Amino acid sequence: MSVWLYAIISVLIISTVSLIGVVTLGMGGEKLRKITLFLVSFAVGGLFGDALIHLLPQAIQDSQSPLLTSLYIIIGILIFFVLEKFLRWRHCHLPEHDHVHPFVTMNLVGEGVHNFIDGVLIGASYMVSIPLGITTSLAIMLHEIPKEFGGFFILVHG
Repeated sequence: MSVWLYAIISVLIISTVSLIGVVTLGMGGEKLRKITLFLVSFAVGGLFGDALIHLLPQAIQDSQSPLLTSLYIIIGILIFFVLEKFLRWRHCHLPEHDHVHPFVTMNLVGEGVHNFIDGVLIGASYMVSIPLGITTSLAIMLHEIPKEFGGFFILVHG
């Protein structure tokens, strides 16, 4: 089977799993709140495990300069840290600052960008090797479940 077919099948399976938010319509609020913390922890652990155990060692091993690759990783982390601090700069809960929070629009735009990046990661992982592509797809799929719970509740709340 071709690498592209593996990638497309993985994306289709992950997209089907992403519909898990529809299942939450029948669950009670308290029950769902209890599971959400577990699912978020599970998703973060899966992604960190994939990144730290598989992707970073592979990137350092395949690079011409491991020091430069490590520097790029640190720069990427710092850029996203600064970006997060910049985007949350005006975040407040004070009653005298009553204004509309465009969280629904931000969620939809963020989900679109996030899903595009997930697709690029899946495709790139399969181009390196099929086992790496399967591992990355599995990590992304496990990450999608709690992410879709959160996104679903943001949209319902908005």
